[in-house]
Amino acid sequence: MPSPRLQRVAVLVLDGAKPLDVGIPAQVFTTRASMPYEVRVCGAAPGLVAGGDGLSYHVAHGLDALAWADIVFIPGYRFPDREDPPRSVVDALLAAHARGTRLAAISTGAFALAATGLLDGKRATTHWHYARALAAKHPLVRVDENVLFVDEGSVLTSAGAASGIDLCLHILRKDFGVAVSNHAARRLVAAPYRSGGQAQYVPRSVPEPLGERFAATREWALHHLGEPLTLTVLARHAAVSPRTFSRRFVEDTGYTPMEWVMRARVDLARELLERSERSIEQIAAEVGLGTGTNLRTRFQRILGTTPSEYRRTFTQGE
Repeated sequence: MPSPRLQRVAVLVLDGAKPLDVGIPAQVFTTRASMPYEVRVCGAAPGLVAGGDGLSYHVAHGLDALAWADIVFIPGYRFPDREDPPRSVVDALLAAHARGTRLAAISTGAFALAATGLLDGKRATTHWHYARALAAKHPLVRVDENVLFVDEGSVLTSAGAASGIDLCLHILRKDFGVAVSNHAARRLVAAPYRSGGQAQYVPRSVPEPLGERFAATREWALHHLGEPLTLTVLARHAAVSPRTFSRRFVEDTGYTPMEWVMRARVDLARELLERSERSIEQIAAEVGLGTGTNLRTRFQRILGTTPSEYRRTFTQGE
């Protein structure tokens, strides 16, 4: 791994916390041999925290866990627009951020993060049902309800519970590369890649069989990245017209079909760079990018680095 020390993750459970929102970061970053993280679940104080949906949580740690952590997750909680978290919680979040700790909110946890003022002037998201309430309560925050998550560097936010998985996998990808992220996705039986720019929900009703067909085509494409994949080929697999396929694909993923294919190819190249000793030319051919020159160009455009530099970054600790 790039760092000999485990990355420290604190999951901050507030009153009314939603069980799925609490469980997502605790399980994604679970303390286990295959994961380079250590997790502590905490509250405003150790002990019992009343949760939402008829559940309560017994947390072993108080706000001291925020001083220990490299990244703090703030799960969503009930009635976030009614009142701010306790001042002690806000102060602890501010102190952690000042030390360089990243703060990541899931769903309505964005309200607690916004209460610190750290989202002022920045883009952020939350569950679409609460987006207007967040904008009204914190008018300096640039609320975007049409994305799954927003990464502003030291502060990150995500939409409803399922998008919390996408945010966690995004953080894994940034910290330790595609191979570790994909390993976690397989363990969770989750989609290995959904962009933060994907819409939270499809804006109009779509027949379910068509949605399933498009998902099946994306899965098929992931197993055929080394082959020629054109809009016509993809649309034919989904048994719809290229025009319908292109329009629906953008609604579903936030990318055009060819943009999505290109990013999938770069993702596969990233994993091969991390986990194999194949040459740049060999990897380029295997992922469908043809030549090393093309792979380098796509890497620079999408990731802002070169394949060689990427390989050094994610294999230097091995």
